[in-house]
Amino acid sequence: MSEVGTEVQTAQLSSRTHVLTESTVRSDKRKGAHAMLNWDHIGGSTPPPLVPPRDIFAALPAKPWPYLRAEQGEALERWFARRHDRDVVIKQNTGGGKTVEGLLIAQSTLNEGIGKAVYLAPDTYLAARVREEAARLGLPTAEQHDDPRFLAEHAILVTTFQKLINGQSLFGVVGGRHLPIDLGVVVVDDAHAALARTEEQFRLTIPVVHDAYRQLFDLFVDDLRSQNLKALLDITDGDTTAVVRVPFWAWADKQTEVWRILHPYGSRRDDAFKFAWPLIGDCLQLCTVTFGSRGIEIEPPCPTIEKIPSFFNARRRVYLTATLSDDSVLVTNLKANPANLRQVVTPGSAADLGDRLVLAPVQLNPNLDDDAVRQLAKRFAMGDRDGDGIAESKPVNVVVLVPSSHKATLWRPLADRVHYVDDLERGVAELKAGHVGLVVLVNKYDGIDLPGAACELLVMDGIPRPLSAAERREAAALTGSPTRRIRDVQRIEQGMGRGVRDVNDHCAVLLLGAELGMAVHDRAWLDLFSPATRAQLDLSRTVALQLQGHGLEGIREAVSICLDRHPQWVQRAKFALASVRYNDIGVVRPEAVAARTAFDLAVTGQTSKAADVVQQAINATTDPALRGWLRELKAGYLHFTDPATAQQQVSAAIGENPGVLRPVIGVDVRRTRPAAAQASAAASYLGATYSDSTALVLGVRAMLDDIEWDEDRTDQAEAAWEKLGLHLGFASTRPERLYGTGPDNLWTLSATSNAVIELKTGVKPTCTGIAKKDADQLRGGVQWNADKYIGTTAVPILVHRVDLYDARAVPVPDMCVITPAKLTELKTSVTTFATALAQGPDLWREEQAVAQQLQHHRLTGERFAAAYSLPARRP
Repeated sequence: MSEVGTEVQTAQLSSRTHVLTESTVRSDKRKGAHAMLNWDHIGGSTPPPLVPPRDIFAALPAKPWPYLRAEQGEALERWFARRHDRDVVIKQNTGGGKTVEGLLIAQSTLNEGIGKAVYLAPDTYLAARVREEAARLGLPTAEQHDDPRFLAEHAILVTTFQKLINGQSLFGVVGGRHLPIDLGVVVVDDAHAALARTEEQFRLTIPVVHDAYRQLFDLFVDDLRSQNLKALLDITDGDTTAVVRVPFWAWADKQTEVWRILHPYGSRRDDAFKFAWPLIGDCLQLCTVTFGSRGIEIEPPCPTIEKIPSFFNARRRVYLTATLSDDSVLVTNLKANPANLRQVVTPGSAADLGDRLVLAPVQLNPNLDDDAVRQLAKRFAMGDRDGDGIAESKPVNVVVLVPSSHKATLWRPLADRVHYVDDLERGVAELKAGHVGLVVLVNKYDGIDLPGAACELLVMDGIPRPLSAAERREAAALTGSPTRRIRDVQRIEQGMGRGVRDVNDHCAVLLLGAELGMAVHDRAWLDLFSPATRAQLDLSRTVALQLQGHGLEGIREAVSICLDRHPQWVQRAKFALASVRYNDIGVVRPEAVAARTAFDLAVTGQTSKAADVVQQAINATTDPALRGWLRELKAGYLHFTDPATAQQQVSAAIGENPGVLRPVIGVDVRRTRPAAAQASAAASYLGATYSDSTALVLGVRAMLDDIEWDEDRTDQAEAAWEKLGLHLGFASTRPERLYGTGPDNLWTLSATSNAVIELKTGVKPTCTGIAKKDADQLRGGVQWNADKYIGTTAVPILVHRVDLYDARAVPVPDMCVITPAKLTELKTSVTTFATALAQGPDLWREEQAVAQQLQHHRLTGERFAAAYSLPARRP
């Protein structure tokens, strides 16, 4: 603990070891002073170690810079005033110097004698960078948990979050082989990344090739079938997007059989079980269980973080974050004290951020093609040239963030490098070393630093999507909910922060796609960004308003002004941030606190009280999607004492959120009724959904962007197709999602006609015909329509890559197919429909104007199928 305290104070003796530090010894030997001077008689007796972090820094003998930045000093002083709070969040802009702050906080805790200090980084690469930073400061660090210096409180242990939080943690697990290590402080860097790691560590994933998978599948197959037959069939066919939750009543009632299957693997520390089983085994009956084609996921409603005593009992826990706009997850995932989180430590000013120009090209010109923006990015990577081939600007490193391999393929013809997580470290090192060109990073929006010339133009091409089955189910159930929007904004802000790592850094950011365009246009999204980012978005919007109508060259000019460091741009960028202040009030949602409190009660057997706590959160929210999701949670706890009432709660839940479990008795089909006038219904929906013309065009573009040929986004395509029907004035539903049977989508075209629609957007490009199972599925949808909508005619529509039946397929009478070419035509027409309505004030709210556009673009019920589909062909 005291080596640095001594270096800091006198550069002589350690208050605990009373030995000279290595640097002092070397210095004294050079001067011969060690044989001549008695340091005990110089400056009084050996002083105690310094505790205030600012004082520690000021007294460092070989610090790499003379002073802390003002923002760093302010944050450290405010933490020091609150150091006795167990949980403290420090929020500061990316590049604001949080690593130095975290190290000084750790050293302060050591010097105060509170206990051992651990600094947790998101991964080994960043942990190494933290140790390098500590070495520059002269702060001693350790890399291993058994390092004598760490155990003696003479050095800060810098390691990864995953090293501490796992079922085989060398720091100790309740009931495990290792004794817990008592900690004084845990500093969690990049807290948002740590939260994701927590969920992973407390999730038991049993791969489909594991013997336990088949045993559990056979045990619950009937329960899965009752929830969603189509999704079950998709899982068995290998559809990576299909997920089904095991009903909580089936999981609870079959615990004896579950333990018989799982315990042997858990007890012998099977590879799939050894890290998660020790953390969840004691609360197995409370876990959520989700089946997917890749495996089974078993996880508790909240992580049992108390299973890691070293973290849970640490006297101080400090969370460093730049983008954590919602502090609730610290409560649910890490069991932080909500009272501590309501006040956040921040500097006085939020101006400690490099300047960024952030533009969404589609916001400036809805007709601008994404491929044109990709070509523009390549021009900057090569050095922008005029029509004669003369370079007008130097080549820069362009970094593109994409959420999936599918998106990466769109960039491959232009990319100089494409990096996945496994080879990310090498790619980042190459960017920092010099000019590379256009580099694509796949599904990595956080945890990487690209300062200065490593990234001067950043392109975000989509928002990262959840990968686990449980997260995909939750995302689908909470689509459009403010709760989900908060998480998306956090990911966007994480991504935008990659290219600005210092107050003197700069980066231009292009946001591709209408969804990202909406995020920087719609106030419901904008209000969720951090104050500094919001100020930069406001400044960028003033630039964007002047660029509207100027097309690609206008965007090129704006980006060039930022990259060339035009004096007036630099001045305005600095001015925009000058008066910005951080929001020092933490956001802790009531439902998050309730979820954690309820789970902790349920673990102790108090499931009725747990249900009561969740009910309080239900009463406090007006968001129907969230209310339904919480009712499902409440019902799960109620089942242990009152199964009948639990089923009533499930029935109520699905009435508010069709993405939750279906009750045992099933769900009655509610027949949709056609609108009296399609145009009137469309105008009413558009008017209620979009506040201005830009939002209308961006919203329609975002919806259509989700209908794409991507096997990993089939659920998004189905959700978007439902929205498309509503935009056009049809009663539009997803029967298969609502009732577990029926078609993917149903559009009520008229009083006597329904479009029965199956989407096969996940079909591989290599397919040569409509498979028998796909044709049979549409036939089943037609039969469902006949049973539930007696007296109506079905218009069977298949969205598929080809319009030719496979030789083994049984044709569906009158089936028509929306092929890729026809889908493109449809998207073009709907985009033009929205753009035309956006040309006049509130035209999209006027029935006559909407009717005219529907007719012109052949989007009416009687013309739609003929205009945008082809009759299916027999082989």
